[in-house]
Amino acid sequence: MRNIGVILAGGTGTRMGGALPKQLLEVAGRPILAYSVRTFDSCPRISEILLVMAPGYVPAAEELARPYPKVTKIIEGGATRSESTVRALAELAAEPDDGVVLFHDAARPFVDHDIIGRCLTALTSHDAVAVGMPVTDTIVHVGPDEQVTEMPPRADLRRFQTPQGFRLGTIRKAYELALADPAFTATDDCGVVHRYLPDVAIPVVAGSEHNLKVTHPFDITIAEALHGGLD
Repeated sequence: MRNIGVILAGGTGTRMGGALPKQLLEVAGRPILAYSVRTFDSCPRISEILLVMAPGYVPAAEELARPYPKVTKIIEGGATRSESTVRALAELAAEPDDGVVLFHDAARPFVDHDIIGRCLTALTSHDAVAVGMPVTDTIVHVGPDEQVTEMPPRADLRRFQTPQGFRLGTIRKAYELALADPAFTATDDCGVVHRYLPDVAIPVVAGSEHNLKVTHPFDITIAEALHGGLD
């Protein structure tokens, strides 16, 4: 069974405010994207990597990926994360439905082999898997008038990270249904499966506090500090 890693680097990182897509900004002298590519490439359980890059930056991704033999395809992403996932699935059309795919956000540079391994192990007995961390803040739901309407128990909540993993047949079917829905919106792939294939169980395996997402300029500072602690 082939386990395929899809690294989603199709965004432009507008919240970072820089001239380059954030996945090409450097942390400790290396582009953010290079960290997750290196981790997936060095993971013995990953067979192949498909890199989905921001439009116009495929040549930069090709140069970055040159040292990593498991990167076999680099394609341009879409205008949204979901469009990038759909393009990746189209590229993997020849893969069997029982194949395994992990979708990882390039903006999370410090994913590790343990997290990847937990996802792949879960997919031996499930059709989907998410990575999550316990919530330490109190999370509330507010209504249109900015009044608190609900305070869900913190013990029941998780902060999702990536990768998110699937049997290819499951994520294909979920997106087939989603794309037929005029009201379709999504921020992650597990959300698509949960909404359109509600009978599919999605176990949550442990992530890591190091597996942060670089979104705002200050996150670069945090990533630099984390990198020092990971050396």
